[in-house]
Amino acid sequence: MSKEWNLETIAVQGGYDPKPIEPRVLPLFQSTTFKYDSAEHVAKLFDLDAADHMYSRISNPTVAAFEAKVTALEAGVAALATSSGQAATSLAILNICQAGQHVVAASTLYGGTYSLFSNTLPKLGIEVTFVDPECSEEELLNAFRDETRLLFAETIGNPGLNVLDFVKFSTVAKTMEVPLIIDNTFPTPALCRPFEFGADIVVHSTTKYIDGHATSVGGIIVDSGNFNWDNGKYPELTEPDKSYHGLKYLEKFGNLAYIVKARVQWMRDLGACQSPFNAFLKNIGLETLPMRMDRHSTNALTLAQYLEKHDCVSWVNYPGLESHPSYAKTQTYLPRGASGVMTFGIKGGSEAGRKFMEGTKLIALVVHVGDARSCVLHPASTTHRQLSDAEQIASGVTDDMIRISVGIEHIDDIIEDVDQALRNSQS
Repeated sequence: MSKEWNLETIAVQGGYDPKPIEPRVLPLFQSTTFKYDSAEHVAKLFDLDAADHMYSRISNPTVAAFEAKVTALEAGVAALATSSGQAATSLAILNICQAGQHVVAASTLYGGTYSLFSNTLPKLGIEVTFVDPECSEEELLNAFRDETRLLFAETIGNPGLNVLDFVKFSTVAKTMEVPLIIDNTFPTPALCRPFEFGADIVVHSTTKYIDGHATSVGGIIVDSGNFNWDNGKYPELTEPDKSYHGLKYLEKFGNLAYIVKARVQWMRDLGACQSPFNAFLKNIGLETLPMRMDRHSTNALTLAQYLEKHDCVSWVNYPGLESHPSYAKTQTYLPRGASGVMTFGIKGGSEAGRKFMEGTKLIALVVHVGDARSCVLHPASTTHRQLSDAEQIASGVTDDMIRISVGIEHIDDIIEDVDQALRNSQS
């Protein structure tokens, strides 16, 4: 794979380089195990002295090719595919944070991530402080403690759709000598590469746009290879691991240490691996990712501009609109498009919202985003219902909010369906 390839070429051909007479298309290695010729070879695998596949929970040829392609798309050094986006976020944190330590996170997070941070991590002894992503640099710095081990945020908040100020967050992370971990699910590397703006680690729910067709659940962690783990805060990467005969990850693997540790320690022990079949499907999804993200973005912007003038709508929230508070940041960090998710306030509140969702014909009511097919949801009563009213507001969710994941259908058909459902919702 050439380092000079453009994004579109990497999406189609990256990660897999067939030799003569081998399959042109990435094969599906639907196998849990692999054959070896000697006990010595197996011993080297389990001592981490050989890089071959030992077991599909740890690595698999199909999954490895998918990991390599996403790594190249994000311009990182290594990646670890997981069973879901939630698993990717969990392992990314647990890999460098343990009981008695602390996380600082933007408050405008996907509901499942917010619940992980506010409910589950504290049960493991990891405290989390949430901050308004629009806070000042000083306020962000004040959220840190001596035991803080990472700063977490989303490129585009879900479902608030705020665009992150990468300069502020990356500056603070570097000042405090902790990695900035970014959930880049909504833009994907087709629209934003967070490493170019100071992020250290990226996570994705590959269930969304990377898959693109709502076929399979998955996640992935990508490391930039740029963070200095030898700063005294991360002994788990610099000191001996007794489960591997005293191996020191940073000493042995250099800038691959973070992903290697996540793979051979946390994936080994928790087993949240991505299946080869799912990786096979997602690799196919990646082949059309740049084209799809362009269509999602242009369709969403056109629909948002239409809704701004609609008499059944009280407000519209899409980062590509000039009226959006994040518009300037969108131009800086998302110049190729602001992705396909938008929200709007429907007149008549939650009751009108229910009628709207049940009244669409082309657009389906599903708990999903990032599909080639358009879909709609009322977050307050569905994906974010486990949050308190105050937590919902902090996450950017209101009772009148309708979220549409704009698909790649013809925009005229999308607009026609939205219009008829809006008008029927007011009766």
